[in-house]
Amino acid sequence: MQITTPALVISSLKYGEADLIVRCFTREAGLKSYLLRSILKSKKGKLKKALFLPLTLLELQAQHKDKGTLEYLKEARLLHSFTSLHTNLVKQGLVMFLSEILQMAIQEEEQNTSLFDFLENSFLWLDVNEEVANFHILFLLQLSGHLGFYPDDHEVNQECFHLEEGVFMPSRIDPLCLSGETVDHFKQFFGIEFDTMNRIKLTKQQRLSVRVLNLLLQYYQLHLQNYKEPKSLSVLNQLFS
Repeated sequence: MQITTPALVISSLKYGEADLIVRCFTREAGLKSYLLRSILKSKKGKLKKALFLPLTLLELQAQHKDKGTLEYLKEARLLHSFTSLHTNLVKQGLVMFLSEILQMAIQEEEQNTSLFDFLENSFLWLDVNEEVANFHILFLLQLSGHLGFYPDDHEVNQECFHLEEGVFMPSRIDPLCLSGETVDHFKQFFGIEFDTMNRIKLTKQQRLSVRVLNLLLQYYQLHLQNYKEPKSLSVLNQLFS
């Protein structure tokens, strides 16, 4: 089946001497993998390796067999030309980290337009805004909703948060139930959007930011199948410390 669709590049992996295997989350057909032959050596082909940086937004023309194998990519062009996402040092760190998360989180070859639209809008926002210190925390929280395990925030004013149950409760009942300063600051990320997240003022900003992120990653570990600690986590923590 021939298809034209917006797509988000999730990862690119060198295959052999000159080929790339590119995984894209497409708006019309979900997750797809493409084998791009000789792209690392050829200078005459329509497809250029610079198009396939992680989290690049493209429009693809592809031929899909939909058999779980590598698909054929005919053409690709930039859907949005980012101005800072792949050049700003801090944003580069965020791209590395979030692309690793998405490699784990997005596994199904099925259409999910609400998830695609969320990702597209999130990275467009990240590209044009400068105050991005809390972006990855709010992104992970909102992404959990699209993945089906957003925390129950009906009792968000309670003292404790249970990592396995994903609920707030009045007192600790076991080691997976957290309380204290980190949970208090985690609560601030509920009910806000990217445009308002900079109203969050974390005292001792860097230390608390890392601790809130670690809480969310513990939560992902319990709720996301095949979770592995992102290799870029240490780089990200250095950027925000």
